[in-house]
Amino acid sequence: MTTLKDLKNAELKSWLQGWVDLCKPTDVYICNGSKEEYDSLCDLMVKTGTFIKLKTPANSYLARSDKSDVARVEERTFICSKTEKDAGVTNHWKEPGEMMAEFNKVFDGAMQGRTMYVIPFSMGNPESPLAKYGIEITDSPYVVVNMEIMTRVSQVILDRIDAGHEYVHAVHSNGAPLADGQADVPWPCAPVEKKYISQFPEERKIISFGSGYGGNALLGKKCFALRIATVLAREEGWMAEHMLILKLTSPEGEVKYVTGAFPSACGKTNLAMLTPTIPGWKVETVGDDIAWMRFNEKDGMLHAINPEAGFFGVAPGTSMKSNPNAMKTINGGNTIFTNVALTEDYSYWWEDGDVKDPGNVVDWLRRPWNKANNPAGPAAHKNSRFTTPARQCPVIAPEWEDPEGVPISAILFGGRRKTVVPLVNESLSWEHGVFMGATMSSEMTAATLGGAGQLRFDPMAMLPFIGYNACDYFQHWLDMAKHRLCKKLPKIYYVNWFRRGEDGHFLWPGYGDNSRVLKWIFERCDGKAAANETAIGNLPTEDAIDMSGLDVSAEDKKTLLSVDTEGWKATLPQFKDWLDKLNKYGNMPKEIFAQFEELKKRLG
Repeated sequence: MTTLKDLKNAELKSWLQGWVDLCKPTDVYICNGSKEEYDSLCDLMVKTGTFIKLKTPANSYLARSDKSDVARVEERTFICSKTEKDAGVTNHWKEPGEMMAEFNKVFDGAMQGRTMYVIPFSMGNPESPLAKYGIEITDSPYVVVNMEIMTRVSQVILDRIDAGHEYVHAVHSNGAPLADGQADVPWPCAPVEKKYISQFPEERKIISFGSGYGGNALLGKKCFALRIATVLAREEGWMAEHMLILKLTSPEGEVKYVTGAFPSACGKTNLAMLTPTIPGWKVETVGDDIAWMRFNEKDGMLHAINPEAGFFGVAPGTSMKSNPNAMKTINGGNTIFTNVALTEDYSYWWEDGDVKDPGNVVDWLRRPWNKANNPAGPAAHKNSRFTTPARQCPVIAPEWEDPEGVPISAILFGGRRKTVVPLVNESLSWEHGVFMGATMSSEMTAATLGGAGQLRFDPMAMLPFIGYNACDYFQHWLDMAKHRLCKKLPKIYYVNWFRRGEDGHFLWPGYGDNSRVLKWIFERCDGKAAANETAIGNLPTEDAIDMSGLDVSAEDKKTLLSVDTEGWKATLPQFKDWLDKLNKYGNMPKEIFAQFEELKKRLG
């Protein structure tokens, strides 16, 4: 086992020793990513009460968090760039020196009574020129085992970093030191007001304190793979995006790869693992959440890699109906469940899954629960999760770890819109596509602040994840069209699976039938499928999408594939207000405002 004394890299050694001196852990353990290490840490957490070992799936565990620590905490997430303008209006900003002064206080002795784990990891296949390395320091064995599923942890990565390879510096603590003789709790964490998730873009540094949950603590996920990676991508001429990557194969054996950006609750994971309903078509998964894309020197196309090694999915609603391939992946074993319900036979359960009535279970708050006589609230927290290895997915594409990445033919954007937005819309140009992404939105419900009809904007599904000013991020998208290696840009589409009729029914069946829209997009990329040019973009002609066998009325079909001109005109003021809000510092690209004016003009 490697120790601090064995390291030769003076910078690495000094950085680690500095945190040891500040945090004062009882022990320091450098991880190697082995199965023995993983199993040992899981056994340790069973003994401390953090984990419950399940009977099914095999080698799987259930954890329950503290009730105050159940999701990413956006209001406690900070971009510590040198200036507030660099962070922009979509981020919470803290001056770096001020934030570090606070960290020097809260981390002082924060790991007393605990082990400091040092996790060397790679985002992406370590042999890929697109991969990036990192080291996360943590006092949470829960974080270690999740990181060993979600990233590639190994002695090889540590050796390369020790030999001088660049890496992102990441530090995490639950913020719950143990005094001599003090009993531990199953889920240690700090109060909400003491939680901090901070990114220092210029220094390639992430520091997180007080939360043990998800993206707050698994620092390879949103913190590194998006907030820090967007900054690296801008400086180095590539793209770090909150996107699935799927492989689509036609009956003739032709292959295309597509990425897609969707906010939460918009069917992203379901689309990534889609089971097509059109005979002869095949969908395989390259990634379900994050895509890193660079222009390839040989073909001049954007090539994408999935920088993650696992799936960290929302559990409620995942079922054999909504996502059979996710369920098969989970049930393949080696899965960590967090905040789901525990059944009497030591398995898992959540709402809107395959088993409608689980009988007597223990809910995520450790209370007896059944459908007939249950405490307030669901048995599984609405943000409960599964962490499971991507390699187990039955439709994982053979090239999902290809070092060169896969060539992208199309980029999909999509929000949850009950009205106005058609089923699928092709952008008129790259600039128009960037405008579509910048104004991507979902409709709020009547219960949401702002009321029905108001739009919640989520540009490129990246609102909480852009590591710098959003206007500069749009400029980077526009600049990619002028990249020295660019020979062929992906086509850009906006899809909406959620259009409803006046009586509230869904006009489109969704799920596996979304493959019919993918088929049209696939054929559009080859210039084969028919489309009408409209004020908002290119829409499929009436018979361009294969709807054979679907129970979609002629009236619903017309609504799905036509332009609601008055509805679009009514939303334009919200588009303008949104763009003006982002433009606080006057750096919105002129092309974005020009696209707005052109849309307004085309609508008449």
